[in-house]
Amino acid sequence: MAKYMDPDIQDLVAATKRKPADGLEDVLTKLTVCLGQKALQEEEDLEKFKQDLFNHGILNYCATALKLNFTKVNGGYNTAVQTADILSACCVGIGYVNNSEAFRNQFLLLVADNLLSLADSLMKKALRVKSEAETTRLFRRVMDSISWLLRAHHHLIAHVIDSKHYDNIQLCEDEDVAGVLLSVWLDLLGTKSSRIVEDIGDRALNVIMDDTVYKMSSFQNPVIGRSGVKILMHIVSHDNSMVQVIVRRYKGLAELVVKDWRGKGFDAVLDRLVGLLKSPPPRYTDTKGVQAERVRAACVIQAAWRAHQTRRRLKKLPRAITRLQRSFRERKRREEECVERRRAEEDLRLQLQLRRQTANRLFRQKQLQLIELLPADQVKRYLGEVERQAALVIQRVWRGHRDRRSLQQRKYHLQRHRAAIIIQRAVLRFLECRRAQRASAAPWRGFRKITPERRAELQKEVDEYLFLHSHGDVSEQRCRELHSSTQQQLREWLSSRQEAQRQQQHTQALLAQINTDMDLLLNAPSLKESTAEHCDVFRSRSGPVGARARQCHGAMMRAAALPWWQRLTWDALNADLFHADSQEHALVQEGWELPTLYLGGVRHDTTDTPE
Repeated sequence: MAKYMDPDIQDLVAATKRKPADGLEDVLTKLTVCLGQKALQEEEDLEKFKQDLFNHGILNYCATALKLNFTKVNGGYNTAVQTADILSACCVGIGYVNNSEAFRNQFLLLVADNLLSLADSLMKKALRVKSEAETTRLFRRVMDSISWLLRAHHHLIAHVIDSKHYDNIQLCEDEDVAGVLLSVWLDLLGTKSSRIVEDIGDRALNVIMDDTVYKMSSFQNPVIGRSGVKILMHIVSHDNSMVQVIVRRYKGLAELVVKDWRGKGFDAVLDRLVGLLKSPPPRYTDTKGVQAERVRAACVIQAAWRAHQTRRRLKKLPRAITRLQRSFRERKRREEECVERRRAEEDLRLQLQLRRQTANRLFRQKQLQLIELLPADQVKRYLGEVERQAALVIQRVWRGHRDRRSLQQRKYHLQRHRAAIIIQRAVLRFLECRRAQRASAAPWRGFRKITPERRAELQKEVDEYLFLHSHGDVSEQRCRELHSSTQQQLREWLSSRQEAQRQQQHTQALLAQINTDMDLLLNAPSLKESTAEHCDVFRSRSGPVGARARQCHGAMMRAAALPWWQRLTWDALNADLFHADSQEHALVQEGWELPTLYLGGVRHDTTDTPE
């Protein structure tokens, strides 16, 4: 009978069949959902789920994925940090697994190494680009995952301290990195476990204390000082005998912390540490032989430790010296380039200034030579003209500078003003056109030509109307008189209107002639410069005609350049420039008259009897 497998585990196992570079993001998404669901259930279910993850190789898949180049993976380093968080969470509280020896001595070491490698990569990236705060935040999350893992598995502390990636992080001189590293040890030593110091071991504890005291003496950040003081206090609280070890190992530490960290916001903890460091050592009742043995053992341990530290520093010394020399040479090269660039700019400025002075000197010499050639009575006039031209140049430059300076401030208001003018102009033209249309609502366009058939139909309708509505009050003679008088008045009105129009055109022609003569007089040259052609212009009477032609031509050109929405009102307002009012003369040109006038009564035809 097949063993039962959780469906979530089956989905995760199927997802791990793909390569980590392709399927890591899918696995992390499913793991996050499953862990969130299991966390809401019983603690035994969550522990069983973590054990299944390890037994089926899913945790090993995630640990191996931490070695990928995450610059080419979808999600980048955010995916790597999410993997680190899930791994640390699954390795804590997992309980008893089937192959506990492999889990403790192989898998956890692999996870610790890969997490330190990821933290080292993020630290180097953050140091290269200091402006990227996101990278520093990701480095802090990875170090929190390492701290969470070490708090659950103390045997990994010695392995972490011996790692080369931890050495890179420890030797970094950045304040943010130092603060994160001290926060890891502070969280680890702040646990309530009574065996934490024993589990860490003397060698690892000495490394932690050395690093803490070094960072307290090298940096001035209050966060680093507070973390260092609390680390030393936690060590002392777990083992009281460490007070004398700290006093003997770091002579002058009490004076140093008081001098550097007094008044930085953690004086209460600082005073407790200083009080412990300055307290008198306890008296031992051991015999002299035991004391001598202890002294000899301490000397041997110190000699071995100092030899190890010396060899370690000597091994790293060439690389540090090379890095220091490289940075010094690079800085020296940049300074030389900067000095050379400033020198070149200064030489160019001096050359330009010298050329300008030489040109000004030559100009002054030529000016003086020209002044010597002038007569004595014209020198003063010439100098006055030069001063006037110089004043004009100065005024022009100053006004241009002032206008350019205020142009940006007035540009927006000027644009709004122009837009308002355009809108108002269009509205006013539209309203003027509507007023003109209302003034001449029904212009006379003459009678429409009537066909004989239509004339016969209208005549029949008129006869029927007269037959039905006959009226005998008006005599025939009276109708003829009214008809004659009406036609006479109509002819007089048309003739008088034609005469008024001729007078108006004559007046306009005289005004155009006067305006043309005024323009000619204003633009006319002086008497000394006038010629016979200028005199012919004033003697010619075709000036008004030319002015009217130019006016019409200019109006047509402006109309052609206008947009369509402006031509709608422009054509109606300026139609008199192009078209004559021929409809006003339609009655005279047609030469028509009413053959019959009806004022009531019976129709009387006037065609038979002459007027």
